[in-house]
Amino acid sequence: MKRHNFKKLQIWQEAIELVTLNYKFTSTLPDYERFGLISQLNRCAVSIPSNISEGTSKRTNKHFVTFLEHSLGSAFEWETQLIICNNLNFISNETFIDFEKRIQKLQQKISNFIDSLDK
Repeated sequence: MKRHNFKKLQIWQEAIELVTLNYKFTSTLPDYERFGLISQLNRCAVSIPSNISEGTSKRTNKHFVTFLEHSLGSAFEWETQLIICNNLNFISNETFIDFEKRIQKLQQKISNFIDSLDK
């Protein structure tokens, strides 16, 4: 298996962008959520590109796919946290829709990449 350069992977680039947007968003959440939703959202967001990059160091596609699956799981976890923020009115509807479109697009791209490596 040829190792991938994670910095050149579109899924990693989009995940990094999401981390930046996420941190800007979580800085607006109520201070009492510092150890709740803020921490959880930040950890989920950071985990997405981190697992992609860590996976590129693995020797086989099978091992790389495992890390991509972890990344995908974090993306779904982040989406769930976002829905909770929306339900608690911590996020504007416009921002929620934008984030939801971004994360669902990224989830699909990660899934497609996993499928391409599984062949």
